[in-house]
Amino acid sequence: MRILMTGAAGKVGTLLRPRLAREGRILRLSDLQPVEPGPGEEQVVADLADPAAMAEAVKGVDAVLHLGGQSREHPWADIVRANIDGTQVLLEAAREAGVRQLVLMGSHHAAGFHTRPAGGEDLPDYAFPRPDTFYGVSKVVMEALAGLYHDRFGMNITVVRLGTCNDGPLDTRGLATWISPDDLARLVEAALVAPGLHVVWGVSDNARRWWSLKEAEAIGYVSRDDSETLAAPLIAEYGEPDLSDPVHDRAGGVFTLKELGGRW
Repeated sequence: MRILMTGAAGKVGTLLRPRLAREGRILRLSDLQPVEPGPGEEQVVADLADPAAMAEAVKGVDAVLHLGGQSREHPWADIVRANIDGTQVLLEAAREAGVRQLVLMGSHHAAGFHTRPAGGEDLPDYAFPRPDTFYGVSKVVMEALAGLYHDRFGMNITVVRLGTCNDGPLDTRGLATWISPDDLARLVEAALVAPGLHVVWGVSDNARRWWSLKEAEAIGYVSRDDSETLAAPLIAEYGEPDLSDPVHDRAGGVFTLKELGGRW
């Protein structure tokens, strides 16, 4: 099996590469910059928004894991080219190449202005988009493109509304939003074989989690990690989080508050 991984040089790609390595599997690593391939890997330098480059990148692959694009807030034109045009070009190249299975790395910023539901309920997997940034808007468009390419062309696509993926949570907000790299690899593995169209939260089964795992579990994801095992030093440094603070009450956290690049 050959899987195209776009954005392979980024943080998430770097974390996932060793975790997705399998006997009989080849990871084709794609990025704007060369990526040194290891065992079971091959590389292609390609711009997501270049149709010819992406047509070449998807040749002979069985599935696509799309991590590429602009990963932070930027001016609108940059976001459109990298994240919106780039995703559409990739999906079209995959369609023309007959690739049926895709995993698209979305973001919780597509729903950033949602707040904690009353009564301790989880925020649903398909919570209506409420983006908190231009970046978040691009991930809403990603979800819409996934729906179009599934409904019109029958492609199996899972969009992951990714939380915070690091080796451990970096602050007390992360105690709720964290997904361990191992859990993200488990979620990607489930999505790589899931039929149909899905939008799932990318989060570990943390004790403080408030984003739903229902849809992720429905496609076979089983979380084995919980940020609570790493909570003590963060609580000692920062104290217990105030859940009425928008940083902890809104899905997008600080990105719903602060000025971004002087534009907000």
